[in-house]
Amino acid sequence: MSKPQHIMVVIDPTTEQQKALNRAVEYARYQDCSLTAFLSIYDFSYEMTTMLSGEERESMRQAVIKDRELWISELVAPYRDKGLVIDIHVEWHNRPFEAIVKAVLDEGYDMVVKGTHDHDVLKSMIFTPTDWHILRKCPCPVLLVKDHDWPEGGNVLVAVNAGSEQDYHKSLNSRLINKAKAVAGMLSADIHLVNAYPGTPVNIAIEIPEFNPDEYNSTMKRHHLDAVKELAAQHGIGDNHTHVLEGMPEDVIPKVARELDAEMVLIGTIGRTGFSAAIIGNTAEHVIDRLDCDVLALKPEDFVSPLDK
Repeated sequence: MSKPQHIMVVIDPTTEQQKALNRAVEYARYQDCSLTAFLSIYDFSYEMTTMLSGEERESMRQAVIKDRELWISELVAPYRDKGLVIDIHVEWHNRPFEAIVKAVLDEGYDMVVKGTHDHDVLKSMIFTPTDWHILRKCPCPVLLVKDHDWPEGGNVLVAVNAGSEQDYHKSLNSRLINKAKAVAGMLSADIHLVNAYPGTPVNIAIEIPEFNPDEYNSTMKRHHLDAVKELAAQHGIGDNHTHVLEGMPEDVIPKVARELDAEMVLIGTIGRTGFSAAIIGNTAEHVIDRLDCDVLALKPEDFVSPLDK
């Protein structure tokens, strides 16, 4: 996978501490990229000003956009003074995630960098956060930034599904590891692989008397250990940098990330949308709120955004 050449960084208008901008600048300095500082704004009251003509409302919107552009110019000025190329794009749109994904589709950005907010679990089940929409629908890699630093000599963790025989999982595993190699080279970090596997299905153990749960667990564990070992060997990763644990990915991945004090977790997301997303969710979404480090989410190679029409 080629390194990003043009990164979109999403500006957060609710805070002065722009951790996504800081991280994107750090990444750009490592990779010699250009940046676009992107902000989607909307104020419904401007649309309700019926006493004004369409041209007058448009003029008011442009004035707000101009004001936000000036604010972002002040934010990025210190970095521009040091020679970094940073463009500014402010768009009037009532759905921020849609504005972000459409800009990626139109401009061909190589990566989106966005700061995260902690999501209330109950609210997240009812009102899907912008982060989740971007994860599901953005075609390029998405780096969700938390507060963990990027010290050199740290660890980068890759969540793989090595036990699957499906081609898209195998392809996605390789994409994730290749991307991790680029990140690890940039940060002089070590790569670790983590693979979660399911325990004994309780219903089967109850309903089938002759079922041997210990034998099932042993067979399942050996299958995943062998699969991860083979995958690691294919990419030159030592066995001591592989972690195969029983449990759900949303429990196993954060546990290993904490133990390693990982700087970044790379995870694949298939971009499930609609009813299945509301009921089942995506592994990446369940994992993100439990991590204290950055998350880099990648789609399968053949992914097509539902907004790409």
